[in-house]
Amino acid sequence: MVTMADVARLAGVNASTVSHVLNGTRTVSGPTREAVLAAIARTGYRQNTLARSLARSSTTTLGLASRFVSNPHFADLVTSIESSARRAGYSLVLADTHDDPVEELRAVHELADRRVDGLLLAPSVHADDEALPFLERAGIPAVLLDRFAGSVFDQVAPENVEATALLTGHLADAGHTRLAFVAGLEGLSSTSERCEGFTRVVSARGLSGTVLDGRSETAVAEAAVLSAFSSSSAGERPTAVVVGNNSMTVGTLRALRTLGLRIPTDVALVCYDDPEWADLVEPRLTAIHQDVPAMATRAVTMILERLDGTAPPTPRRERIPPTFRHRDSCGCAGSGVSAR
Repeated sequence: MVTMADVARLAGVNASTVSHVLNGTRTVSGPTREAVLAAIARTGYRQNTLARSLARSSTTTLGLASRFVSNPHFADLVTSIESSARRAGYSLVLADTHDDPVEELRAVHELADRRVDGLLLAPSVHADDEALPFLERAGIPAVLLDRFAGSVFDQVAPENVEATALLTGHLADAGHTRLAFVAGLEGLSSTSERCEGFTRVVSARGLSGTVLDGRSETAVAEAAVLSAFSSSSAGERPTAVVVGNNSMTVGTLRALRTLGLRIPTDVALVCYDDPEWADLVEPRLTAIHQDVPAMATRAVTMILERLDGTAPPTPRRERIPPTFRHRDSCGCAGSGVSAR
Protein backbone atom coordinates (compact mmCIF):
# COMPACT_ATOMS: atom_id res chain seq x y z
CA MET A 1 0.00 0.00 0.00
CA VAL A 2 1.31 3.40 -1.00
CA THR A 3 1.95 5.65 1.99
CA MET A 4 2.22 9.40 2.46
CA ALA A 5 5.95 8.91 2.97
CA ASP A 6 6.20 7.34 -0.49
CA VAL A 7 4.47 10.35 -2.03
CA ALA A 8 6.73 12.74 -0.10
CA ARG A 9 9.87 10.86 -1.23
CA LEU A 10 8.83 11.00 -4.88
CA ALA A 11 7.92 14.69 -4.69
CA GLY A 12 11.09 15.58 -2.76
CA VAL A 13 9.21 17.09 0.19
CA ASN A 14 8.36 16.26 3.80
CA ALA A 15 5.31 14.12 4.64
CA SER A 16 3.84 17.13 6.46
CA THR A 17 3.87 19.08 3.19
CA VAL A 18 1.89 16.30 1.50
CA SER A 19 -0.60 16.49 4.37
CA HIS A 20 -0.95 20.27 3.97
CA VAL A 21 -1.63 19.88 0.25
CA LEU A 22 -4.25 17.18 0.83
CA ASN A 23 -6.02 18.84 3.74
CA GLY A 24 -5.55 22.52 2.94
CA THR A 25 -4.19 23.16 6.42
CA ARG A 26 -1.36 25.46 5.26
CA THR A 27 -0.51 27.40 2.11
CA VAL A 28 1.95 25.54 -0.13
CA SER A 29 3.81 27.22 -3.01
CA GLY A 30 2.61 26.51 -6.54
CA PRO A 31 5.56 24.44 -7.77
CA THR A 32 5.67 22.35 -4.57
CA ARG A 33 1.93 21.75 -4.71
CA GLU A 34 2.17 20.64 -8.34
CA ALA A 35 5.01 18.26 -7.47
CA VAL A 36 2.95 16.69 -4.68
CA LEU A 37 -0.13 16.32 -6.89
CA ALA A 38 1.97 14.75 -9.64
CA ALA A 39 3.43 12.26 -7.14
CA ILE A 40 -0.06 11.40 -5.90
CA ALA A 41 -1.20 10.79 -9.47
CA ARG A 42 1.83 8.56 -10.25
CA THR A 43 1.52 6.46 -7.10
CA GLY A 44 -2.28 6.28 -6.89
CA TYR A 45 -2.10 7.29 -3.24
CA ARG A 46 -5.39 7.38 -1.31
CA GLN A 47 -5.82 8.90 2.14
CA ASN A 48 -6.69 6.59 5.02
CA THR A 49 -10.10 8.06 5.75
CA LEU A 50 -10.62 5.79 8.77
CA ALA A 51 -7.46 7.00 10.48
CA ARG A 52 -8.28 10.57 9.55
CA SER A 53 -11.77 10.23 11.02
CA LEU A 54 -10.42 8.81 14.27
CA ALA A 55 -7.94 11.63 14.57
CA ARG A 56 -10.59 14.27 13.98
CA SER A 57 -13.43 12.53 15.86
CA SER A 58 -15.48 13.06 12.70
CA THR A 59 -16.38 10.78 9.83
CA THR A 60 -17.54 13.65 7.55
CA THR A 61 -20.62 11.59 6.82
CA LEU A 62 -24.31 12.31 7.23
CA GLY A 63 -26.91 9.59 7.59
CA LEU A 64 -30.28 9.66 5.84
CA ALA A 65 -33.02 7.36 7.12
CA SER A 66 -36.08 7.46 4.93
CA ARG A 67 -38.41 5.44 2.82
CA PHE A 68 -36.80 4.94 -0.59
CA VAL A 69 -38.57 1.97 -2.14
CA SER A 70 -41.72 2.59 -4.24
CA ASN A 71 -41.87 6.35 -3.73
CA PRO A 72 -40.17 8.54 -6.37
CA HIS A 73 -40.51 11.62 -4.14
CA PHE A 74 -37.97 10.24 -1.68
CA ALA A 75 -35.63 9.23 -4.52
CA ASP A 76 -35.63 12.87 -5.64
CA LEU A 77 -35.05 13.95 -2.05
CA VAL A 78 -32.04 11.63 -1.70
CA THR A 79 -30.50 13.04 -4.88
CA SER A 80 -30.89 16.62 -3.68
CA ILE A 81 -29.59 15.88 -0.18
CA GLU A 82 -26.55 14.02 -1.52
CA SER A 83 -25.73 16.98 -3.76
CA SER A 84 -26.01 19.47 -0.89
CA ALA A 85 -23.97 17.25 1.45
CA ARG A 86 -21.25 16.72 -1.14
CA ARG A 87 -20.87 20.46 -1.70
CA ALA A 88 -20.31 20.81 2.05
CA GLY A 89 -17.63 18.09 2.02
CA TYR A 90 -19.79 15.29 3.47
CA SER A 91 -20.65 11.85 2.20
CA LEU A 92 -24.16 10.44 2.58
CA VAL A 93 -24.99 7.04 4.09
CA LEU A 94 -28.48 5.70 3.36
CA ALA A 95 -30.78 3.43 5.34
CA ASP A 96 -34.31 2.51 4.26
CA THR A 97 -37.02 2.72 6.94
CA HIS A 98 -39.83 1.34 4.74
CA ASP A 99 -42.07 3.62 6.83
CA ASP A 100 -42.09 0.83 9.41
CA PRO A 101 -41.24 1.59 13.07
CA VAL A 102 -39.15 -1.59 13.52
CA GLU A 103 -37.18 -0.97 10.32
CA GLU A 104 -36.86 2.70 11.22
CA LEU A 105 -35.23 1.92 14.58
CA ARG A 106 -32.92 -0.60 12.90
CA ALA A 107 -31.93 2.02 10.31
CA VAL A 108 -31.22 4.66 12.97
CA HIS A 109 -29.15 2.19 15.01
CA GLU A 110 -27.20 1.20 11.89
CA LEU A 111 -26.36 4.79 11.04
CA ALA A 112 -25.38 5.52 14.64
CA ASP A 113 -23.07 2.47 14.60
CA ARG A 114 -21.40 3.90 11.51
CA ARG A 115 -20.62 7.01 13.56
CA VAL A 116 -22.30 9.46 11.21
CA ASP A 117 -21.76 13.05 12.32
CA GLY A 118 -25.44 13.90 11.95
CA LEU A 119 -28.65 12.24 10.86
CA LEU A 120 -31.54 13.26 8.61
CA LEU A 121 -34.78 11.38 9.21
CA ALA A 122 -38.15 11.28 7.47
CA PRO A 123 -40.03 10.06 10.56
CA SER A 124 -42.51 7.18 10.46
CA VAL A 125 -45.84 7.03 12.27
CA HIS A 126 -44.28 5.82 15.55
CA ALA A 127 -40.97 7.69 15.41
CA ASP A 128 -41.83 9.36 18.74
CA ASP A 129 -41.94 5.94 20.43
CA GLU A 130 -38.49 4.58 19.56
CA ALA A 131 -36.31 6.34 16.98
CA LEU A 132 -36.49 9.92 18.25
CA PRO A 133 -35.93 9.05 21.94
CA PHE A 134 -32.90 6.98 20.91
CA LEU A 135 -31.41 9.87 18.92
CA GLU A 136 -32.00 12.23 21.84
CA ARG A 137 -30.40 9.85 24.38
CA ALA A 138 -27.44 9.18 22.07
CA GLY A 139 -26.89 12.90 21.55
CA ILE A 140 -26.80 12.54 17.76
CA PRO A 141 -27.56 15.82 15.97
CA ALA A 142 -30.62 15.22 13.81
CA VAL A 143 -32.99 17.03 11.48
CA LEU A 144 -36.45 15.73 10.62
CA LEU A 145 -37.52 16.33 7.07
CA ASP A 146 -40.65 16.06 4.94
CA ARG A 147 -42.77 15.28 8.02
CA PHE A 148 -42.99 16.77 11.50
CA ALA A 149 -42.77 14.72 14.71
CA GLY A 150 -41.76 15.39 18.31
CA SER A 151 -40.34 18.74 19.38
CA VAL A 152 -36.65 18.46 20.31
CA PHE A 153 -35.15 18.42 16.81
CA ASP A 154 -34.92 20.87 13.93
CA GLN A 155 -37.55 20.10 11.30
CA VAL A 156 -38.22 21.16 7.73
CA ALA A 157 -41.18 20.11 5.60
CA PRO A 158 -43.39 21.38 2.78
CA GLU A 159 -46.53 23.36 3.52
CA ASN A 160 -49.44 20.91 3.31
CA VAL A 161 -52.69 22.35 4.68
CA GLU A 162 -53.06 25.47 2.54
CA ALA A 163 -51.70 23.71 -0.55
CA THR A 164 -54.29 20.93 -0.36
CA ALA A 165 -57.00 23.46 0.44
CA LEU A 166 -56.00 25.30 -2.72
CA LEU A 167 -56.40 22.13 -4.79
CA THR A 168 -59.78 21.39 -3.22
CA GLY A 169 -61.00 24.95 -3.58
CA HIS A 170 -59.93 24.95 -7.22
CA LEU A 171 -62.25 22.01 -7.89
CA ALA A 172 -65.05 23.63 -5.91
CA ASP A 173 -64.65 26.82 -7.93
CA ALA A 174 -65.12 24.71 -11.08
CA GLY A 175 -68.53 23.65 -9.73
CA HIS A 176 -67.81 20.28 -8.16
CA THR A 177 -69.88 19.45 -5.08
CA ARG A 178 -68.99 15.75 -4.61
CA LEU A 179 -65.30 15.30 -3.97
CA ALA A 180 -63.05 12.47 -2.81
CA PHE A 181 -59.65 12.68 -1.15
CA VAL A 182 -57.20 9.76 -1.41
CA ALA A 183 -55.30 9.99 1.89
CA GLY A 184 -51.83 8.69 2.74
CA LEU A 185 -50.64 6.56 5.64
CA GLU A 186 -52.61 7.34 8.79
CA GLY A 187 -50.57 8.91 11.57
CA LEU A 188 -48.08 10.78 9.37
CA SER A 189 -48.13 14.54 9.83
CA SER A 190 -48.19 15.02 6.05
CA THR A 191 -51.30 12.84 5.78
CA SER A 192 -53.21 14.59 8.57
CA GLU A 193 -52.26 18.05 7.30
CA ARG A 194 -53.31 17.35 3.72
CA CYS A 195 -56.53 15.77 4.95
CA GLU A 196 -57.13 18.89 7.04
CA GLY A 197 -56.77 21.08 3.95
CA PHE A 198 -59.33 18.98 2.09
CA THR A 199 -61.90 18.77 4.88
CA ARG A 200 -61.58 22.47 5.69
CA VAL A 201 -62.78 23.47 2.23
CA VAL A 202 -65.43 20.74 2.05
CA SER A 203 -66.87 21.82 5.39
CA ALA A 204 -66.68 25.56 4.74
CA ARG A 205 -68.48 25.26 1.41
CA GLY A 206 -71.00 22.63 2.42
CA LEU A 207 -69.75 20.06 -0.09
CA SER A 208 -69.92 16.28 -0.04
CA GLY A 209 -66.46 14.94 0.80
CA THR A 210 -65.28 11.33 0.98
CA VAL A 211 -61.89 10.37 2.41
CA LEU A 212 -60.41 7.16 0.97
CA ASP A 213 -57.59 5.28 2.69
CA GLY A 214 -54.73 5.00 0.20
CA ARG A 215 -52.01 4.35 2.83
CA SER A 216 -49.44 6.06 0.59
CA GLU A 217 -49.32 2.93 -1.60
CA THR A 218 -50.10 2.61 -5.30
CA ALA A 219 -51.98 -0.70 -5.05
CA VAL A 220 -53.94 0.29 -1.93
CA ALA A 221 -55.04 3.57 -3.49
CA GLU A 222 -56.09 1.76 -6.65
CA ALA A 223 -58.23 -0.68 -4.66
CA ALA A 224 -59.78 2.11 -2.58
CA VAL A 225 -60.80 4.15 -5.62
CA LEU A 226 -62.14 1.07 -7.42
CA SER A 227 -64.25 0.15 -4.41
CA ALA A 228 -65.61 3.65 -3.79
CA PHE A 229 -66.53 4.36 -7.39
CA SER A 230 -67.90 0.87 -8.11
CA SER A 231 -70.24 0.99 -5.12
CA SER A 232 -71.81 4.32 -6.11
CA SER A 233 -74.21 5.12 -8.91
CA ALA A 234 -73.21 7.64 -11.55
CA GLY A 235 -75.36 10.26 -9.85
CA GLU A 236 -73.79 9.72 -6.42
CA ARG A 237 -70.10 9.05 -6.98
CA PRO A 238 -67.54 11.88 -6.71
CA THR A 239 -67.02 14.03 -9.78
CA ALA A 240 -63.56 15.14 -8.66
CA VAL A 241 -60.65 13.56 -6.80
CA VAL A 242 -57.78 15.08 -4.80
CA VAL A 243 -54.86 12.66 -4.38
CA GLY A 244 -52.47 12.96 -1.44
CA ASN A 245 -49.16 11.92 -3.03
CA ASN A 246 -47.56 10.74 -6.27
CA SER A 247 -47.58 7.00 -5.52
CA MET A 248 -51.32 7.10 -4.89
CA THR A 249 -51.84 9.20 -8.03
CA VAL A 250 -50.57 6.26 -10.08
CA GLY A 251 -53.03 3.92 -8.33
CA THR A 252 -55.89 6.38 -8.81
CA LEU A 253 -55.16 6.74 -12.52
CA ARG A 254 -55.13 2.97 -12.91
CA ALA A 255 -58.45 2.61 -11.08
CA LEU A 256 -60.19 5.28 -13.15
CA ARG A 257 -58.91 3.68 -16.36
CA THR A 258 -60.20 0.28 -15.21
CA LEU A 259 -63.58 1.86 -14.54
CA GLY A 260 -63.62 3.43 -17.99
CA LEU A 261 -63.83 6.95 -16.55
CA ARG A 262 -62.18 9.70 -18.57
CA ILE A 263 -60.17 12.51 -17.00
CA PRO A 264 -61.38 15.23 -16.80
CA THR A 265 -64.59 14.59 -18.78
CA ASP A 266 -66.03 12.08 -16.30
CA VAL A 267 -63.86 12.78 -13.24
CA ALA A 268 -61.62 15.77 -12.54
CA LEU A 269 -58.32 14.96 -10.82
CA VAL A 270 -55.70 17.02 -8.98
CA CYS A 271 -52.79 15.79 -6.89
CA TYR A 272 -50.30 16.77 -4.23
CA ASP A 273 -46.81 16.04 -5.64
CA ASP A 274 -45.82 16.84 -9.17
CA PRO A 275 -44.08 13.78 -10.67
CA GLU A 276 -41.71 14.25 -13.58
CA TRP A 277 -44.24 12.73 -15.96
CA ALA A 278 -47.13 14.97 -14.84
CA ASP A 279 -47.01 17.10 -17.97
CA LEU A 280 -46.26 14.15 -20.28
CA VAL A 281 -49.50 12.20 -19.76
CA GLU A 282 -52.79 13.16 -21.37
CA PRO A 283 -54.39 15.07 -19.82
CA ARG A 284 -51.54 16.81 -18.08
CA LEU A 285 -51.93 16.71 -14.30
CA THR A 286 -52.86 19.75 -12.23
CA ALA A 287 -50.63 19.38 -9.17
CA ILE A 288 -48.88 20.88 -6.17
CA HIS A 289 -45.15 20.96 -6.89
CA GLN A 290 -42.79 20.56 -3.92
CA ASP A 291 -39.47 22.41 -3.98
CA VAL A 292 -37.45 19.32 -3.10
CA PRO A 293 -34.00 20.90 -3.70
CA ALA A 294 -34.88 23.78 -1.37
CA MET A 295 -36.03 21.39 1.36
CA ALA A 296 -32.90 19.27 0.97
CA THR A 297 -30.58 22.27 1.05
CA ARG A 298 -32.27 23.65 4.14
CA ALA A 299 -32.15 20.29 5.94
CA VAL A 300 -28.41 19.91 5.26
CA THR A 301 -27.77 23.52 6.32
CA MET A 302 -29.64 22.91 9.57
CA ILE A 303 -27.64 19.80 10.44
CA LEU A 304 -24.33 21.51 9.62
CA GLU A 305 -25.29 24.43 11.85
CA ARG A 306 -25.94 21.97 14.68
CA LEU A 307 -22.55 20.36 14.06
CA ASP A 308 -20.57 23.62 14.04
CA GLY A 309 -22.46 25.15 16.96
CA THR A 310 -24.02 28.07 15.09
CA ALA A 311 -27.64 26.87 15.36
CA PRO A 312 -29.98 28.58 17.85
CA PRO A 313 -30.67 26.66 21.08
CA THR A 314 -34.38 26.34 20.34
CA PRO A 315 -35.33 23.69 17.74
CA ARG A 316 -36.61 25.19 14.49
CA ARG A 317 -39.72 24.23 12.50
CA GLU A 318 -39.70 25.54 8.96
CA ARG A 319 -42.01 25.13 5.98
CA ILE A 320 -40.98 25.20 2.33
CA PRO A 321 -43.77 26.72 0.19
CA PRO A 322 -44.86 24.59 -2.78
CA THR A 323 -46.11 25.78 -6.17
CA PHE A 324 -49.50 25.26 -7.83
CA ARG A 325 -49.10 23.82 -11.34
CA HIS A 326 -52.34 24.44 -13.24
CA ARG A 327 -52.67 22.05 -16.16
CA ASP A 328 -55.56 20.08 -17.71
CA SER A 329 -56.73 17.23 -15.45
CA CYS A 330 -58.84 19.58 -13.31
CA GLY A 331 -61.03 20.19 -16.35
CA CYS A 332 -61.50 23.92 -15.86
CA ALA A 333 -59.69 24.94 -19.03
CA GLY A 334 -62.56 24.35 -21.41
CA SER A 335 -62.18 20.57 -21.61
CA GLY A 336 -65.90 19.99 -21.12
CA VAL A 337 -65.79 18.44 -17.65
CA SER A 338 -69.18 18.11 -16.04
CA ALA A 339 -69.59 18.87 -12.33
CA ARG A 340 -72.82 16.91 -12.08
